[in-house]
Amino acid sequence: MLSPDNRKIAPAPAMDPSDLTIGDLLDALADHKDKPLVFRYGGCPVKPGYHVTEVKVGKFSALDCGANPESWPEIFVQLWDVDEGGPVHMPAGRFVAIIRKVADHVALDQAARLTFEVSDGIRPMELHRATQPTLVGGIVEVELSPRPASCKPRDRWLEEQKAANASCCGTSGKPCCS
Repeated sequence: MLSPDNRKIAPAPAMDPSDLTIGDLLDALADHKDKPLVFRYGGCPVKPGYHVTEVKVGKFSALDCGANPESWPEIFVQLWDVDEGGPVHMPAGRFVAIIRKVADHVALDQAARLTFEVSDGIRPMELHRATQPTLVGGIVEVELSPRPASCKPRDRWLEEQKAANASCCGTSGKPCCS
């Protein structure tokens, strides 16, 4: 793929394996429609009345710190952490229905990077990534953690080094070449 100035766009580094895509999340919730869905961030659960206030789809083009053009899709789910919806958390099926309704109007790349924007309406919005949901005592929990910054050229270099070491060393037990 070429950028507008005809330079080749560098492939985005592989997503952090702890990151979740929207497809992963919907698949994980499919069998738990009636169970409460609780997002956790900063060591605390969202309040029972939280709202999904917005779902945004972005296709980004950028220039990284190594002057490499970058391009990637990303889906943002905005959570408003308020206590206005009653004594229980939203069922997983309702969350899935919200995302499906968005998908009726906006194309959702199931493999796109997923970012949660979270705010209680007072503090500034924070960007988070999600891990695989877990079932804890009849509740589906999704842990959110702050999305860290990264250096894409460095990330690609580290991936190349890991691949080179794996192909060099394999699982033979021989000392690795460096």
